This record gives sequence, C-alpha cells and structure tokens, in this order.
Amino acid sequence: MNPIYIKRRRSDIIIRFLCLAAAIFGVAWLAMILFTLFYNGLTGLNLEIFTRNTPPPGSTEGGLLNAIIGSIMMTAIGVGIGAPLGMFAGTYLAEYGKHDKLSPVIRFINDILLSAPSIIIGLFIYGAVVVPMRGFSAIAGALALAVIVIPVVVRTAEDMLRLVPNPLREAASALGLPRSLVIRKIAYRSARAGLITGILLATARVAGETAPLLFTALSNQFFSLDLARSMANLPVTINNFVQSPYPYWKQLAWSGALLITLTVLALNIGARMISAERKPK
Repeated sequence: MNPIYIKRRRSDIIIRFLCLAAAIFGVAWLAMILFTLFYNGLTGLNLEIFTRNTPPPGSTEGGLLNAIIGSIMMTAIGVGIGAPLGMFAGTYLAEYGKHDKLSPVIRFINDILLSAPSIIIGLFIYGAVVVPMRGFSAIAGALALAVIVIPVVVRTAEDMLRLVPNPLREAASALGLPRSLVIRKIAYRSARAGLITGILLATARVAGETAPLLFTALSNQFFSLDLARSMANLPVTINNFVQSPYPYWKQLAWSGALLITLTVLALNIGARMISAERKPK
C-alpha cells in the first residue's frame, strides 16, 4: 500500500478522534450543567412561583411573580425599541447603502456593539439615563436591553436582505413600484423567516442578561408596574437570592434559573424551526 496514503489515513483518524473527543467533552459539561439545573430547579417549581411575589428575608412562602412580570415587561420594551431600529439600520445597509462610504463605518460600530460586554452597556445607560433621572428605573433597564438587541438585529437583517435575489427587486421595479414598496412587499416578504429568526435570537440574548440590569433597573421586592421606578426582574433576583443565607431563597433562585433556561431554549428552538422552514427541501 502507498506509504503516503497510510500516513494521510493515520492523520485523518487521529484528527477525527480528537474532534470527537473535544465534542464529547463539551457536550458532557453542558449535560452536567443542565442536569444540575433541572434537578435543583424542578424541586421548587410549583404554582406558587407564578402567583406570589418574592418573599421577605427569612420567609418560607413566596414566589417570583413580580420578577417574572418585570422581566417580561423590560424584555418586551427593549425588543420593541431595539428591533425596529435594528431593522431600519439593516435595511439601509442592505438596500440603500451598498456603495455608501458611511456603511463600512456603521458595520464597524455595529460589530463593536455586538461584541461589547453587556456590563459596559449597563454602565453607559447608567451614566446616560440613571444619573440624570436620579434613580434606577425599568425604563433604563429596557433601554440597556434595547442597545444589546440593536446590533444583533442589524446584522441579521442585513444578511437576510442580501440573500434576496436582485431579479426579484428588478422585476418589481420594472412594474413601476417605488423603492420603498419594493423593499416592503418583496424584500421583507422574501426574508421574513430570517428577520423573525433574528428578532427571536436577540430576545433570547437579552432574556437572561443580569449585568446591565444591575446598573439600570436594579430590583424591587414588591410588585410594581411603574416604569419610572426600580422594578423586579428574574436575572437580578436570582443573583440576589443565590447569595443569600436563606435556603428557600436559594431554591427560588434555582427555579428562576430554570425558567430563564427554558425560555431561552424555547426561543432558540423556535428560531431554528423558522429558519428551517425557509430552506429549500
């Protein structure tokens, strides 16, 4: 047998073994983390968590209702602000600014925001919003989440719109449609699945963010819908409860972490399903 073939075959087997070992190593740690989370979180998961507010110190009765509602509100507002801005910016880069000198600058800034630590964004919103307002607020927390959402949606929107074939745009323009209608009726509809996927992934990204909320929304032990004041949220509540000396608080922290994990998992699965639908069979 050819010695060169034997050498290449041996190298191939070694590389495959190393790749498989690395994959098993990574998946094993992930499985252990998920097992620990489900084992500890399911123990305290009951109806009371969704119907009662966070308990006072030393209490053995209470839930996470206020934290869950606060997280949903701030995440919804953050995505509601960040997603449209990201869509507009991505549309400009893909449709209007292909040959604009400003586009590379926007992409560069967007890449910096995309890789920036969330705690830096929290500090920025702290200085820009919390300090002038002289207090923590849910509005500041939502703005911090919006800043995290924007670069994710910008990147996804630009990439998805660039995948739309140009002949579709040219055919619509030949029928007399203005540029805005071509984008809305042709480009957006063709890239709809990808755009929705990007928004879902951005939502999953901010759903469990803790650092920016520590500097903006902080937390609140009581139920509150006032956006101008501090508001309870799951990430910060988990952070506070897991450091407490009370066993019941620690159990609530495990259950809250499980809820966030299931939410992020559901959003990612939904995004995968939507993106799979748009692929040709």
